[in-house]
Amino acid sequence: MSKTKTVYFGAGWFNDKQNRAYKAAMKALEENPTIDLENSYVPLDNQYKDIKVDEHPEYLHDREWATATYRGDLTGIKSSDIMIGVYLPEEEDVGLGMELGYAMAQGKYILLVVPDEDYGKPINLMSWGVCDNAIKISELQGFDFNKPKFNFYDGAVY
Repeated sequence: MSKTKTVYFGAGWFNDKQNRAYKAAMKALEENPTIDLENSYVPLDNQYKDIKVDEHPEYLHDREWATATYRGDLTGIKSSDIMIGVYLPEEEDVGLGMELGYAMAQGKYILLVVPDEDYGKPINLMSWGVCDNAIKISELQGFDFNKPKFNFYDGAVY
């Protein structure tokens, strides 16, 4: 299998649980032979002027930084082959919801990736509706992005 697909990596990083899921999903993508991670778009790695808002939260009040980072993320979605959303069922992320909707509008294949211990818990109806497939983080390393398939999420919606 060759590394032919690029992804937009949508994931929260605002608390310990989100950071654990972020790191687990990123590690799986690094080991996935069908992902060209070097040419993929990871928002935390593409903040405007390389200003790391997690290290400099004062930029959350900077209109130029916010606008340019947001527009850069939209470009990242448009230019990537696939949208991955690291989804925590009990922590609905409005930013991820927007990214998922925009990816759908751009005609992207959308994969929700859920931590194994949370897989099967109810998820938001809109996030469920836009995704083409939903898998556990443990399945991400072996997922063949060259042959993406539709499948249902094994859980209820709210």
